[in-house]
Amino acid sequence: MTKLAFASGAVMLTMALAGCASGDKDIDLSKYVESIDPADKLYNEGLANLEAGRLDEASKKFAAVDRQHPYTEYARKSLVMAAFTNYRKGNYEEAISMAKRYNTLYPTSDESAYAYYIIGLSYFRQIPDVTRDQAASRRAISAMQEVVDRFPKSEYVEDAKTKIRFARDQLAGKDMQVGRYYLERKEYLGAIKRFRNVVEEYSNTRQVEEALARLTEAYYALGLVSEAQTAAAVLGKNFPDSPWYKDSYKLLQGGGLEPRENTGSWLSKASALITGGA
Repeated sequence: MTKLAFASGAVMLTMALAGCASGDKDIDLSKYVESIDPADKLYNEGLANLEAGRLDEASKKFAAVDRQHPYTEYARKSLVMAAFTNYRKGNYEEAISMAKRYNTLYPTSDESAYAYYIIGLSYFRQIPDVTRDQAASRRAISAMQEVVDRFPKSEYVEDAKTKIRFARDQLAGKDMQVGRYYLERKEYLGAIKRFRNVVEEYSNTRQVEEALARLTEAYYALGLVSEAQTAAAVLGKNFPDSPWYKDSYKLLQGGGLEPRENTGSWLSKASALITGGA
């Protein structure tokens, strides 16, 4: 019955087309049938368009390879190049989706590292300024860490590490922004929590100098003199020429104090993690 229905439908469609063709105007059937070009031709045309900056045309060519020649070597190559093309176009979510699909289908291919790298780049390009939510920074760190861990000898590793450092600095900067907000409103405990997180979690970022100075200020305001002295001492040990250290020293000196490290403080233990001048 199904075959009969299908055959009847085909006959009716043929008759309808024939009837239309017999009129004053012929139907151009080429409009309804996609031309099939060789996979290598489509792929190379996609590369040429990409090189020339014709990104929309490049996307169409790579998509045509995937559609017309699925599961071929050119389809595999076209998928990762389509991901990169979408990255270049600023279609970051589409680029991420394609790169993830590539790694699902071809996890051991030579271009797998590149696909992971495209994912990291796509998240990295979405990192906003520190006044906004930093979810993209966390995703960029995670994606770029995949490149570093999975492909330690890859040509993308050094740039991945650089972008991880930048994203970490963004996260530290966000904590600093919130910490300063609390400090200005004399909410010292909330401020200390944020500044402490910078020192403990982001000790190799450029934010750590100010964090130690702000800890000196917050602890001193609370009357926690020993902690204030330790924060200043750790700052001076790691960044002796820092303007932040000079300010912290002056603050303590105004109260008849000077930097002095308390070895039992969490700050003293965190000092070993700081990549400063010591």
